[in-house]
Amino acid sequence: MSLAPRVVLVHRTTEYEELVARHGTHGQAAFFLSSRGRDIRELAERHRRTRRALAEVASAVPLTWRQTRVERADLDRFLFAPEDVVVVVGQDGLVANVAKYLSGQPVLGVDADPDRNPGVLVRHRPREAAALLPAVPDPGTGVEELTMVEAVADDTQRLVALNEIYLGAPGHQTARYRLCLDGDRGVVEAQASSGVLVGTGTGATGWLRSVWQDRGRALRLPGPAEDRLLWFVREAWPSPATGTSLVAGELPATGTLSLTIESERLVAFGDGMETDAVDLTWGQTIRVGVCRERLRLVG
Repeated sequence: MSLAPRVVLVHRTTEYEELVARHGTHGQAAFFLSSRGRDIRELAERHRRTRRALAEVASAVPLTWRQTRVERADLDRFLFAPEDVVVVVGQDGLVANVAKYLSGQPVLGVDADPDRNPGVLVRHRPREAAALLPAVPDPGTGVEELTMVEAVADDTQRLVALNEIYLGAPGHQTARYRLCLDGDRGVVEAQASSGVLVGTGTGATGWLRSVWQDRGRALRLPGPAEDRLLWFVREAWPSPATGTSLVAGELPATGTLSLTIESERLVAFGDGMETDAVDLTWGQTIRVGVCRERLRLVG
């Protein structure tokens, strides 16, 4: 007998909860904000909307199914099972945060605050969950398979992201490396920059788009399901030892962008998850390209 599906409700701590945790009580948090000309009531109301959405989705889970919850900060320690149905209750970025930990499980994005979220990845309202959830495990349920980006280091460390991967210094220092396009057979250039950004079509709605608007309009933005990535070097610095000729481009499905580290420490992280980064040091090489896996997002 097969196991009943398990719904994993993914959420994140609200700004209100973070403030109260920092200051101890609602009153102290309110005083802190009021001393800076802000009112805590707006944050408290957003907190209530988020909690209501989470409760409504939880109550919509079929009674014969199992369910559990995981907070964003605990994703790297949570073990997803093959039969899981992942329901993200929050904002678009939370779908990206969970994507790297999945291996084909369907994801249903529920918008907890439609007035603030674009709804690119959290496409559904809490009230729709009761009708949507029973059909999600059905192979015939419509899902969109979104392209992801991966980075693999020469010591087997691996990083996957839905929006983008950033490679650079952990602080504001200059990142030094040798950039090679299309692996060992390509052109190599020593660079000093603020880092390298490699993004997908889904990422083209966020950080990647802001860089593209500033520098790369000659390149066509990829679609969310297209096996093509864009990459940009941020603020490359020309010098007698470093160049700026390879600063932007696209990677097809078989393309590879490689960085060989020439700094004491660089990091690679995806979708803003800096706490779950790949650490790199002198002489290491990391290769970035289209990931074979996809995020299966319920439409």
